[in-house]
Amino acid sequence: MDRVRFGRALGAGAREAARALVKAADAAAAPNPNASSPVRPAADPAQPATRMAQPEIHSPGRSEENSGARAARQIIRARRSAATTTRGVREGSSRFGKAVWGPFVKLSGVLWLEMTGVFFGLFALTAGVGVWRSRGELHAGGAAQHRFWFAIAMLALFGYFSVSSFLRARRRGRT
Repeated sequence: MDRVRFGRALGAGAREAARALVKAADAAAAPNPNASSPVRPAADPAQPATRMAQPEIHSPGRSEENSGARAARQIIRARRSAATTTRGVREGSSRFGKAVWGPFVKLSGVLWLEMTGVFFGLFALTAGVGVWRSRGELHAGGAAQHRFWFAIAMLALFGYFSVSSFLRARRRGRT
């Protein structure tokens, strides 16, 4: 993954988390929309001006009932807001984790395959040196001939492992 795509992925997760945090802060700092306002409604223009607005009769049971219902609605609204914020933060942190750990896991996997390829390449090189040394004794027969064919087999096996490991690393690095 190149730097531009990594930055975009990292930015998307960070922006989502910041958006959720700002939304939570705004919700916490907002004034209570259900607070009773001391402003009384204007008099009805259809009624004569001589008639005064009737005073409200205060009944303690009814007021407590309304304030309890209001408190319950506020709690429900706060719970919903918190659930939405929690969901947003969870989604943002998940995206952030994928944006940070995804490239790291990919890079470490590619690096591991390349190190494995080098390791197998060293064994293939050692087998190649063995083939070169025993090539002169090939026609002599006996143990020297067996060593030659064993070195050829090891060269082919470890050469295949080395090349295939590098090819897998290249394929994984492209996706």
